[in-house]
Amino acid sequence: MTRPEFGSLRSDDDHWDIVSSVGYTALLVAGWRALHAVGPHPLVDDEYAKHFVGASGDPYLTELLANPGTSDDQTAFPRLYGVQTRFFDDFFGSAAEAGIRQAVIVAAGLDSRAYRLDWPSQTAVFEIDLPKVLEFKARVLAQQGAVPKAHRSEIAADLRTDWPTPLKAAGFDPRQPAAWSLEGLLMYLTAEAQDALFARIDQLSAPSSRIAVGALGTRLDHQQLAALEATHPGVNLSGDVDFSALSYDDKTDPAQWLANSGWVVEPVRNTLALQAGYGMTPPEVDVQIDSFMHSQYITATKG
Repeated sequence: MTRPEFGSLRSDDDHWDIVSSVGYTALLVAGWRALHAVGPHPLVDDEYAKHFVGASGDPYLTELLANPGTSDDQTAFPRLYGVQTRFFDDFFGSAAEAGIRQAVIVAAGLDSRAYRLDWPSQTAVFEIDLPKVLEFKARVLAQQGAVPKAHRSEIAADLRTDWPTPLKAAGFDPRQPAAWSLEGLLMYLTAEAQDALFARIDQLSAPSSRIAVGALGTRLDHQQLAALEATHPGVNLSGDVDFSALSYDDKTDPAQWLANSGWVVEPVRNTLALQAGYGMTPPEVDVQIDSFMHSQYITATKG
């Protein structure tokens, strides 16, 4: 049975916390990062991820963490999101090496990079998300005594409204280059909202700014996922949540939008190419998942 809070269609002004609608996706990804950390050969180690799951009380994720699987099927989504996490970690590391000292994590969710990564001195990290999501994260991190490794600012704002104003009020300087991350976000935006988001980022980005855009899937088809779970019983993405009800399609390709707007776009990769770059051989289940989720990871620099 599908949970009521996930089964209804999206609206232009809907909101959520960490255990409902789009907000729950951030909790799921935290759960997969926690599982990836205890799996074989982890690419990242997010020590805070398990605490977000514990504080949420979500029974599905709590059970997964208590009994992590070891087969390729059982570790598929933790592995794939471990690869995604490493992609964005590397992006911010590369931007820092290039001298960029402003990082903006758009739709930050339960991202803990301000606490995990070794940022250069004078780096400012801005995290944008809805108030209830940021409040939950702040509470859990405070309980763990977490201390950010950069100057961190929370921007409690809806991406469908005027978020640049509070971002600049928090100290963001559009005259200086910035590194922007859009992780697992675009599938939850309408075509109009996506175009508006990119336009605002472009307006706020000084020359030499960088952007990373990526997600395991551009849209999650619930029927295709069910078929995958039937042939790979160990795979279970989300318990009883129909994520196809949360996402939108028929949008401009982000790499093309950036190229048309003067950004220099590097070759686009999928999760299989990322795994190969990390010295991994993607198992068959990963290949099958990517065949219908169509992962896409983009990096670009503003000319």
